[in-house]
Amino acid sequence: MSLENITPYKDSSLEKKTQIAKMFNNIAWRYDFLNHFLSFGTDRYWRSKAINLLKKENPKLILDIATGTADLALEAMKLNPEKIYGVDISTDMLAIGREKIKKRNLTDKIELLEGDSEALIFEDNKFDAVTVSFGVRNFQNLEKGIKEIHRVTKVGGTAMILEFSQPSNKLIRTLYTFYSSKITPKIGKAISKDDAAYAYLHESVSAFPYGENFIAILKKAGFKETKFIPMTFGVATIYLAKK
Repeated sequence: MSLENITPYKDSSLEKKTQIAKMFNNIAWRYDFLNHFLSFGTDRYWRSKAINLLKKENPKLILDIATGTADLALEAMKLNPEKIYGVDISTDMLAIGREKIKKRNLTDKIELLEGDSEALIFEDNKFDAVTVSFGVRNFQNLEKGIKEIHRVTKVGGTAMILEFSQPSNKLIRTLYTFYSSKITPKIGKAISKDDAAYAYLHESVSAFPYGENFIAILKKAGFKETKFIPMTFGVATIYLAKK
């Protein structure tokens, strides 16, 4: 099944992006805890590494797409930007993100907005860097979303995308598949109380066109200099693309 046809709630007639918003609203209250718990804290390392790769770009204006509870936006503050905008379709995730930003006294630096990642409100060539962590997999139309990222990135600017992928080592891949398909959904359901969210996680990761296949989508959207860096045996991958 193609990525666009994989949705959280199989019996729902709602379009994918509406289901995604509903899912994240449902699990928002436990999202951060489950992220850290299910990844054994590795997600923090992945985000830190991804942001560190942007240091030499010295971006002053950053857009964080699918910002969720603002973990990556907050991590990006170590780049010393003038302003970060975060966009997400989940109101409940954004509410938690705003509270985290407020607690760190960063409301003048980070602004979170409700919006559709595939129809951004920003003008062309606006941002020095556009970031996405574990979000492009949830786009209703992946290629359309990547084209929007390209559109709002300045000429010479960089897109950084962090997303789940598949380990290349056969043994590790087998163990990872068992964990993500059998263990993660049960723990996620028990803690978040959402029956579908963490089953959808495995299904969408399995269908995501990672590695060179995703690089091809970035190039098709117009990005010129592209590369990818597998992390933790290939469980996640960082993609860098210059406009």
